Amino acid sequence: MAESKNLPLMGEADDHFHDECGVFGIFGRQDAAAIVTLGLHALQHRGQEAAGIVSFDGTQFHVERHIGLIGDTFTKPAVLERLKGSRAIGHTRYSTTGGSGLRNVQPFFAELADGGLALAHNGNITNAMTVQRRLQTQGAIFSSTSDTETILHLVATSKETNLNARFIDTVRQLEGAFSLVALTSKKMIGCRDPLGIRPLVLGDLDGAYILASETCALDIIGARFVRDLQAGEMVVVTEQGIESFFPFEPVRQRFCIFEYVYFARPDSSVEGQNVYEVRKRIGAELARENPVEADLVVPVPDSGTPAAIGFSQEAGIPFELGIIRNHYVGRTFIQPTDAIRHMGVKLKHNANRRSIEGKRVVLVDDSIVRGTTSQKIVQMVRDAGAKEVHMRIASPPTRASCFYGVDTPQTAKLLASRMSIEEMADFIRVDSLGFLSIDGLYRAVGEAARNNEAPQFCDACFTTEYPTQLTDQHGTDNVRQLSLLASGGQ
Repeated sequence: MAESKNLPLMGEADDHFHDECGVFGIFGRQDAAAIVTLGLHALQHRGQEAAGIVSFDGTQFHVERHIGLIGDTFTKPAVLERLKGSRAIGHTRYSTTGGSGLRNVQPFFAELADGGLALAHNGNITNAMTVQRRLQTQGAIFSSTSDTETILHLVATSKETNLNARFIDTVRQLEGAFSLVALTSKKMIGCRDPLGIRPLVLGDLDGAYILASETCALDIIGARFVRDLQAGEMVVVTEQGIESFFPFEPVRQRFCIFEYVYFARPDSSVEGQNVYEVRKRIGAELARENPVEADLVVPVPDSGTPAAIGFSQEAGIPFELGIIRNHYVGRTFIQPTDAIRHMGVKLKHNANRRSIEGKRVVLVDDSIVRGTTSQKIVQMVRDAGAKEVHMRIASPPTRASCFYGVDTPQTAKLLASRMSIEEMADFIRVDSLGFLSIDGLYRAVGEAARNNEAPQFCDACFTTEYPTQLTDQHGTDNVRQLSLLASGGQ
């Protein structure tokens, strides 16, 4: 996947994973666009740089796509007034180099032979470049650098005689991860890839069906959670109701285990489990596997907090908010001069000196990517007077890039791909460093351990065992994701 275009506050590459997008759709509600806006607001954590909504009013489609947060544009009355209709779908995204710009903002919309089709996508099609080249030789013209546009072309060129069949024909040609929400003049369609790598849930709001990436998007509008779409399931919503199809041969589900570690919101339930409770269990497993004598357990805000609570409770070590996060800092707050940059201005995090001075501190975070942020956090805690600094990571070492819709660095830039745990500890300058084992992570999400012959989740970023073909990567040794295309369902 392409590197993040926007640099963080002090001009260094952002040292965290980013999920690529969230999707939301509603069918059969007069204020559909307003409901989608609220749903996307709840899914803002899955993408913060652009968003779009497409609605249908019974006569025509209306499209609004904008750079920025949901609240920056879609809460303006004039925008919502233009999005008329009782059915709408939306998308919020995190952009990447090669993928920034309005032409890649979703949902995509096209006028096909039998009417308009809007499409929003969470995930990444790992054979999109290969399919795109084939379509281009047949005369197809692409207007974006997105793998999602490939899906539209496949639907448009399918020889099947009705939309449901053309959609099934299309998804059977795709490899990788995809949770799709589509809208036509007569129906809304949702579909998950056969492995169910990315989440997609079905909800109900007073008889109006909803499709969303996470249950927190249902909670914000008071909708009822109906169920998770099954891996490999396609649902079709019309005025007559809802139908379910299974276009793929059944295979073992491989849901992304990192959704539990970091991506999903803590108040969501994914695949039947509350994320917050899973993260606390992850922290407890981490404490059992990596005990340490210390005075305080301090989370690295905000993603490390539930695991830190679980660690504290299991270890019997007090929990304290020893690091305070400023929630009002944007990604491009300032482009500072060298003099200001060298001051080490703490725009995003600051140590709570009175809590940690003279104490042996355990820092709990969800992952280490490049290690640059961990370095700064550790130094900040030491500067605030901590006697010792230990770090515990609520996941196994991240050794490989993701190919399924997550913005990760090249494998060579992942700290764990080139250093031992002892070397990593020296690099980030901690007194000790411990990671959760892969079996410990599986236990925390309800499995006895990882079945190495038939893994229960997609855990390739930890194990390098990718569950699908990586067609577009064949013949390359650069473990990246769609270097040309804007990946992650962009």
